[in-house]
Amino acid sequence: MDQPAKPGKDSEYLSTLERGLKVLRAFDATHPEMQLSEVAQVTGLSPAVARRCLNTLVQLGYIAQFGRKFLLRPEVLSFGTAYLSSMNVEQVVLPPLQKLRDDTGDSSSMAVLSGTDILYVAHVSTNRRIRLGANVGTRFPLHATSLGKVLLAFQPEPVVARYLASASLQRFTERTVTTDGALAERLQKARDTGYDSALDELDYGIVSVAVPVFDAQRNAIASINCSTSTTRISQDELVRTRLPMLREAAAEIGSALQRWPALMHSLQQN
Repeated sequence: MDQPAKPGKDSEYLSTLERGLKVLRAFDATHPEMQLSEVAQVTGLSPAVARRCLNTLVQLGYIAQFGRKFLLRPEVLSFGTAYLSSMNVEQVVLPPLQKLRDDTGDSSSMAVLSGTDILYVAHVSTNRRIRLGANVGTRFPLHATSLGKVLLAFQPEPVVARYLASASLQRFTERTVTTDGALAERLQKARDTGYDSALDELDYGIVSVAVPVFDAQRNAIASINCSTSTTRISQDELVRTRLPMLREAAAEIGSALQRWPALMHSLQQN
């Protein structure tokens, strides 16, 4: 699992807190429960340090232990809930996304950059099932999504260079962008057109189109998309019909963020 880049360490930096958070983040769909040795291997911590972190998190109620295995407890959801409620995400972001869903029948999402991934901060789904579901907190590799590519395209050059230097362009389908050159072309096209569209890049049967969300200084701080099944609509038709609505929704969200500066600041890249 990709992690956000580490901040520069100073005298106020708590390595103990970093280790505890690293242990919490080690659990995912691939590692829903682990023994101590597995936690140490995934996190890169020594078994002694991993054990102390696990024991502390067990006592705090964030991790449970059953026999020799550890797993997350529902209490960890309080972190995400605190963000959504304190930042007023539902009031600011969800209404435009819900209108997109109601008008198109597509799923609609908003995501931000997180290391070499995108991180969903809002999602409105439909009853239509696709093989690869998403929700708030879902992470996907940036290079295989329209949300990621259009957001990266409008970042400052140092951000793009840092991504290209650290990212592994994993192949998910035969249409996944897997070379720096092909990705650079897609990013330039996104800058020229103001959108990106992905067809069968993260998984087969999924088509999407995404646009950036800008703050008042025209910094791209997030992106939103429409996503649906390829059995419903062609890629060309999706772009033609959804793009005007997406741009309107992105402008509405960008304008609303001016009235909610805490949320806007939380979305902005450092």
